[in-house]
Amino acid sequence: MVAILTLKEFKEARACLKDVILETHLIYSDYFSRVTGNHIYLKPENMQVTGAFKVRGACYKIALLSDEERAAGLITASAGNHAQGVAYAAKSAGVPATIVMPTTTPLVKVNNTKDLGAEVLLEGSNFDESYALAQEIAETRGLTMVHPFNDLAVATGQGTISYEIFQDLPDVDVILVPVGGGGLATGVATLAKLLNPNVRVIGVEPIGAASMVAALEANEVVTLSHIETIADGVAVKAVGDHLFPYIKQHLDDIITVDDTDLLDAFLDMMEKHKMVVENAGLLTIAALSKLEEKGRNVVPVLSGGNMDVITISSLVQHGLMSRDRVFTLSVQLPDRPGELLGVAQVVAGCGGNIIKLEHNQFVSINRQRAVELRLTMEAFGHAHKKEILGALKERGYDAQQIGTSPIYTY
Repeated sequence: MVAILTLKEFKEARACLKDVILETHLIYSDYFSRVTGNHIYLKPENMQVTGAFKVRGACYKIALLSDEERAAGLITASAGNHAQGVAYAAKSAGVPATIVMPTTTPLVKVNNTKDLGAEVLLEGSNFDESYALAQEIAETRGLTMVHPFNDLAVATGQGTISYEIFQDLPDVDVILVPVGGGGLATGVATLAKLLNPNVRVIGVEPIGAASMVAALEANEVVTLSHIETIADGVAVKAVGDHLFPYIKQHLDDIITVDDTDLLDAFLDMMEKHKMVVENAGLLTIAALSKLEEKGRNVVPVLSGGNMDVITISSLVQHGLMSRDRVFTLSVQLPDRPGELLGVAQVVAGCGGNIIKLEHNQFVSINRQRAVELRLTMEAFGHAHKKEILGALKERGYDAQQIGTSPIYTY
């Protein structure tokens, strides 16, 4: 078993995983480089064999288990990516695996885990509740626990990412890594510092689940009373106590980002790189604009891309609305022929595109102002929206932006 993280253990992990995982080569981003003033190289772990980095730690941990530990069967708790990693590694090793997943886990992660042959139990409203149940089952049934982050062997496997970063970009200056329980950050930061003590490794957490920030401020692991973030892959109340000493020693800084920042990051990745990256993996993209460094070689680790299509649809819609590329206007009109055409002509004249229209004749008993139009339209952004609103008001229409209702309903 791994008792301490040294270069020897990382080399062993790299050799062990060589024929098991993909080497996800860096992708240079012209777009993010231009808008941030740094040289941005994406580390696409969303393209990994299970769609996330977690397979590295799971495979290495299981490779180190004794025959007796494997024969007993494996169990873990996970919001999805570690579940798939354990299921994949267990299937490869020919041992059974039971995974406890929160009831809020995206369907794609649940189905993918089942497809890999694991028994899935949907229990608990968050990771911490699921893990508590997994511990009970492990004790009752004598199963071997494979912790998703608070395990040095798991962290060692995750850290092999740093080997690949330095292989592709020997003069990397900054590595950005998502932080949940701390396994990925521990492995990546520790190995990165062993390879080059001058490289900066910066963790990124969501504001609504900043358990590592809280631990560093208290100088000890603390448990948050409440967490709320759309980045479900890092939504843990407390970081790993076995990992915390390595984080304190090797992580240079932590950046926190808001969930709304992840909406912009999602759209940017979809439109500029045609990549699906889940919210936890987008933390590092959202953090790019918050870096003080300029002109540096920066590698944001995209930790995973397992996202169901309903979540993708929701993120697209809310992201477009946050950028005023889709918005809804309410226009009050007199009830007479031609008024609807007049509004449509103004919108068309400004280059707006109406994608949804609601015409309500019963909003008022006043026949002079008896009709409300609700127009949902596409535009090019904030300035274009203002142009359309201004043109409508100039033509005498009482137009106001309203709400953030979905573009489509199901």
